[in-house]
Amino acid sequence: MSNVETRPVEVRCGSTEDGGAPSSVEPRVDVLTPRDVPLGGPRAMTVRRTLPQRARTLIGAWCFADHYGPDDVARTGGMDVAPHPHTGLQTVSWLFSGEIEHRDSLGSHALVRPGELNLMTGGHGIAHSEVSTPRTTILHGVQLWVALPEEHRATARDFQHHVPEPVRRDGAEIRVFLGTLAGVTSPVRTFTPLLGAEIVLEPHATLTLPVDPGFEHGLLVDRGDVRLAGTLLRPAELGYTHPGAGTLTLVNESDGAARLVLLGGPPFEEEIVMWWNFIGRDHEDIVRAREDWENASDRFGAVAGYPGERLPAPALPHATIRPRGNPPRR
Repeated sequence: MSNVETRPVEVRCGSTEDGGAPSSVEPRVDVLTPRDVPLGGPRAMTVRRTLPQRARTLIGAWCFADHYGPDDVARTGGMDVAPHPHTGLQTVSWLFSGEIEHRDSLGSHALVRPGELNLMTGGHGIAHSEVSTPRTTILHGVQLWVALPEEHRATARDFQHHVPEPVRRDGAEIRVFLGTLAGVTSPVRTFTPLLGAEIVLEPHATLTLPVDPGFEHGLLVDRGDVRLAGTLLRPAELGYTHPGAGTLTLVNESDGAARLVLLGGPPFEEEIVMWWNFIGRDHEDIVRAREDWENASDRFGAVAGYPGERLPAPALPHATIRPRGNPPRR
């Protein structure tokens, strides 16, 4: 998904977290609330953006989280994001309902469906388009970005598709699309250790999950009221836990099933710059990427099959991109 804001906020991010030994004490949970961002047009579909924000810019290498729907496409027109570029990242598409047609400059032509992972690697540069299909009535899901580490941020374009098998644990159905959880390991390649999983928790169920104590975690609530380590999270909120905990306990306080997305990874120690759809290491990286896109260079390639023009890049800010890191661990 593109960040289609006409005046995107420049963000320079870096971890300032301290490490820590695993703890049996329940982790402190920071509650992050999203902001609404329209995807453009007079009937714009609105997404709820939880990352990045002032309180937290990274969870592991996860650097961007949009949560959208349930969206009635007959009313909003659904998703129609024209070809746009990416650098220095991987995009993770995960749907709860609906269907999206993906095309990219690698030549990939794929459908994003509920319970199926599509992961695209931008690396040095890629372009893609995303359009909800005519079969879609309700569009609902998340779009996530992962920052690539310095040694891999100029890697070649790539596209992976994976359908994780659900596993049952203590009143929960879990689909692990990245990393390892509940005895399941995803085969999808990433460039830093990551965790990504959908969890559907039965009414009033309690689930305790062993997790890597070196990871920080984010739990995004799609539906239901859920306690994470004793802290209540409501729909669209994201609960963040610092590294150190060896388990996470989730309690569904709702009379219906709760649906959650659990993200994790070790603190990302590199400082990165995010602007529009680009991730670099300094302001000049962003300037070069924008120029290459506007000049239609071979860096990003072309997307075949989209019936329209590609997205132009917004104007750059008049000042050098300034740093914004995660707050220090307390």
